[in-house]
Amino acid sequence: MSIVSASTMATTDQELAERHRYGDPEAFEELYDRFGTMVYNLALRMTGKPEDAADLCQDIFLKIYRHLGTFHGRSSLRTWVYRVAMNCCHSRFRRQRSWRSRLLVDAVEILERVPDERRSPEDNALAQGTAELVTEALSRIPGVYRQAVVLCDIEGLSYEEIGEVLGIRLGTVRSRIARGRDRLRALLEESS
Repeated sequence: MSIVSASTMATTDQELAERHRYGDPEAFEELYDRFGTMVYNLALRMTGKPEDAADLCQDIFLKIYRHLGTFHGRSSLRTWVYRVAMNCCHSRFRRQRSWRSRLLVDAVEILERVPDERRSPEDNALAQGTAELVTEALSRIPGVYRQAVVLCDIEGLSYEEIGEVLGIRLGTVRSRIARGRDRLRALLEESS
């Protein structure tokens, strides 16, 4: 096995932030490679439109670029990036009040364009119908519950990470997820 240079080894969160702080251009590229897809997917779920998601993603990474030097490792870099992304989404949506009605609703269009080739056409149709129902139901639950449910059940964050991203206590995270799931379940039962 050959000796690998330090720059090609996996960098810890704190080391990556330090490298960026001291002007290493590859540090930001590495951060983008790690989190670009995750941030875009979150922006897409929040906006519902690929064009808006791409625009929002640029804003998010610009903010990350400017503030990466302030990352001190009190949380994981992934959690910090999610928090920056969520804050950018909130800032954008405060300026655009119509976000509540658009949130996640247009995501169904995107799902329709990318059928799962492993499924039969009948299974894809059933999945599409389910996706439409879930998307519609998610758009109807209050934002605080929707955020928690999306971060947990769609993004796969732990309760602790969600608490850090949203700036709330662990008990509040549990409560919001439980209430969000309850409201989502009730809306789905109502529509079936």
